[in-house]
Amino acid sequence: MTRAVFFANVLGLDMGMFYKRRDYTKMVDGRNPIVAHEFLGTSVEGKDVLIIDDMISSGDSMIDVAKELKRRKARKVFICSTFGLFTNGLRKFDEYYENGLIDRVLTTNLVYQTPELLSRPYYINVDMSKYIALIIDNLNHDASLSELLNPVGRIHRLLDKYKRGEVIE
Repeated sequence: MTRAVFFANVLGLDMGMFYKRRDYTKMVDGRNPIVAHEFLGTSVEGKDVLIIDDMISSGDSMIDVAKELKRRKARKVFICSTFGLFTNGLRKFDEYYENGLIDRVLTTNLVYQTPELLSRPYYINVDMSKYIALIIDNLNHDASLSELLNPVGRIHRLLDKYKRGEVIE
């Protein structure tokens, strides 16, 4: 949540959140079932929305949130996560993409990505190789990591490129 608040502030965007309400009196497949996703935030109607989470395990929560955002008339839905495990496979993501409920899924290459995942038209691989190499290089040279760990400048440079219509790689 703190990371999402940080990005919303850096990007100058509104932020909303879904609270995962669980039934703690039951266990289903080793987990307490989710009863509802309660939304706290402003209207998403006509807006492009980022769903940010640390990890996609089965993806059920993110898929439920995407469906609810589209029900609330969000224009586009982008799912962003550091670690994409996809433990239940990609079938639901394929179905939601084909039905227009999600537009893109972005995860880093900090965990193994199957060729099947990389081939999906909706999937964007966020390559962290350069960033990890810079961290290792700074550590090897006893240099500060402060600039590497603070993405504000890089985010603003990307936003400026985007606003000028330049290609972002």
